Amino acid sequence: MQLASVEVIPYALPFKEPYVTARGVLERREMVLLRVRDEDGVVGLGEAVPLSLRGGVGLAEVVRELEEFGERQEAEGLSAPARCALATARMDLLARRTGNESGARDEAVPCNATLVAGAPEAVAADAMRWAADGFSTFKLKLGAESQARGSADIEQVREVREAVGPSARIRVDVNAAWDLETAKRRLGELELYEIELAEQPVGTLEELAELAASTSIPLAADESVASLAEAERAAALGACAYTGIKLSKVGGPEAALAIADVLPAFITSALDGPVGIAAAAQVALSLAETTHPERLHLAHGLATQRLFAETIAAVECELSDGMLHLPPGSGLGVEIDEEALQAHRL
Repeated sequence: MQLASVEVIPYALPFKEPYVTARGVLERREMVLLRVRDEDGVVGLGEAVPLSLRGGVGLAEVVRELEEFGERQEAEGLSAPARCALATARMDLLARRTGNESGARDEAVPCNATLVAGAPEAVAADAMRWAADGFSTFKLKLGAESQARGSADIEQVREVREAVGPSARIRVDVNAAWDLETAKRRLGELELYEIELAEQPVGTLEELAELAASTSIPLAADESVASLAEAERAAALGACAYTGIKLSKVGGPEAALAIADVLPAFITSALDGPVGIAAAAQVALSLAETTHPERLHLAHGLATQRLFAETIAAVECELSDGMLHLPPGSGLGVEIDEEALQAHRL
């Protein structure tokens, strides 16, 4: 599809509170909005979230790649976040051209609460605030403290379990912060608390496979499955029961669905802005068409717009009773607030 114009806009949104993980602390999320137009003036929106904390390309590199694409309109060699922005923008443009709604607007996506690491009592209080808004699955970030203070991880989980009760689902995300022996020990301690899944407790697929054989807690990949080839390898090794999929990590909606055909998957936010969240919600709804629809009981990590203090959208997905609802209209349905975009532009 030849494009009449390509606009690349780096921007950042501040968090209400610092976002703490085992990989670092973020005060704001830097992103890239991609806005493309065809010869008839129809606009498509895409978004890239550079994953530099995970060792990926940074904001400046993604901006450069997309600006060079705008000059040449040649997509070969783009990084995963840039491919995601382009694939999403083209998907949105095509749907807006035809007037089609890319997602099922009469459906909504069940979401987990995302709890920022902190003092156990503070994390539990945060969980109760999410629970009051209809969330019943809670994701805790573990591994942010030193190994010598690993009891803080267990205390967080215990406090949250006591707060939300026995019927709530609790999952933990370690961002590969534990070594294999630490992971075996920690998960052994956590089995008492009926953990739904443990996301990327260790770094490699081989370690995940060994860990899976030593724990009753289902494991999920994240950082270690960023491509179809890695998903196929994970399945062959028996490394994980699930994988979390971030669109900017894997390169866009098509790549995400290809991975979900190999491994049972749930869709998670890379702390995306409104465009990325809408695209991810549509992919989450499309999982029913993959080879693992029986795993659709899993909540998706797409309620992260609650973590931001501001937005650049005039119209975006809405959260209600623990469900993410797509906006009305064709394509992604997201409409940009131009004044807000300018205020947050980098």
